[in-house]
Amino acid sequence: MAWSMRIPPSTPRYRCRDLLFASMGTAAFLVDLAADAWVAASYLRAGHDSWGGLVLALLGLSSLATQLFSWAWYRSDPKELRRDPLGDQTLLALHLLQLGYLYRCLHVLKVGFKVCRNEAATEVERGYAVFLSHDISLLRLFETFLESAPQLTLGVYIILHTGKAETFQMLGICTSFVCIAWALLDYHQSLRTFLREKHKLGLLSSAIYFLWNFLLVCPRILSLALFTALFPSYIFLHFLGVWLAMFLWVSLQGTDFMEHAGFEWLYRAVVAVILYFCWFNIAEGKTRYRCAIYYTFLALDSALLTFFWVWYNRPLSWDSPVQYALLAAVPCYILGILLRCIYYQSCHPTRQAVPPAAYDEVDVRGLAGEDVAVFQQELVVGLVNQRTYKLSQYFFAGLSRDFEPSCLQVPPETLA
Repeated sequence: MAWSMRIPPSTPRYRCRDLLFASMGTAAFLVDLAADAWVAASYLRAGHDSWGGLVLALLGLSSLATQLFSWAWYRSDPKELRRDPLGDQTLLALHLLQLGYLYRCLHVLKVGFKVCRNEAATEVERGYAVFLSHDISLLRLFETFLESAPQLTLGVYIILHTGKAETFQMLGICTSFVCIAWALLDYHQSLRTFLREKHKLGLLSSAIYFLWNFLLVCPRILSLALFTALFPSYIFLHFLGVWLAMFLWVSLQGTDFMEHAGFEWLYRAVVAVILYFCWFNIAEGKTRYRCAIYYTFLALDSALLTFFWVWYNRPLSWDSPVQYALLAAVPCYILGILLRCIYYQSCHPTRQAVPPAAYDEVDVRGLAGEDVAVFQQELVVGLVNQRTYKLSQYFFAGLSRDFEPSCLQVPPETLA
């Protein structure tokens, strides 16, 4: 991905609310890490070595992938964007010790607290806080679907297999569901920071976006857990088959997200894992038909997995809560699709957009020489996270480009 400094349509601003969300995200990460260690230790002490080993394996895999992405972004970012007090060797050591992501979280808290405390903070300082928070938002999304989503499936499977649910298991399952939907909402809000103020996500829009993701993830996890309870050895084959199909689909869309080709393949592999559980847009262009194809495939796949469980467990007994969960899964999925349609019909920024001519803004395409320099001084210059900005252009197809001023190079002395 080629780096160029672009001034986005609306320069993101770091607010105290962003600092609060960053604090909550860091605390949730630490609590989730401690809970995972506790659950793994509980399974191992109870003699369930395979379950405890799976929890630890998922934890290690997600941590490794997250650290790789974090380090790759540190290495690919231009030096003038780096305001980190640590040197490359220290950062490399932290990532090898699987502490790179945690360091990012603590660093953004430090920078964000400084910005929020100092009302006279420069726009570059505020932009740097936003720059850091965008990377953390994307890393949190990767970590959630590489760890929380598979562990959630495992947790529901264990309850189905043993026929009983401990309090810590139910609490962990509910927390995981909320964390998945929250990670998607946080990522979506991160993309929206590049849009105009009128396109920011309000309270009602956030609630609808959170709810429809929650409602669509629940039936998917339930179908996977039911199939795992029936054929525990074949769920890996199912995952591999669907993952390969999604990986091929992502590769055919020609992503250009990472700086190096090797990490680009890793990015596509992680996106394929996300698509195994829910929709994730990573390519340019209209998404209506791609969404329709994806949700049709996912609904058929989930229905087929559930059908196998129902077929092998007939006649069904209403003494089990699983039957009630199955009855709730269908309206849950339909309601999720309905809320998604409502969101894109009423709350999506493309529905709130007005023609560019209605805005009173300078057309920099016609400026040159001294005029550009004057216009640059009038713009609020910040550090633009090109990774998130690129994804926002894909996610809000057509909207970002309509409002995007021409490319302006940020002077190196501005970033010093």
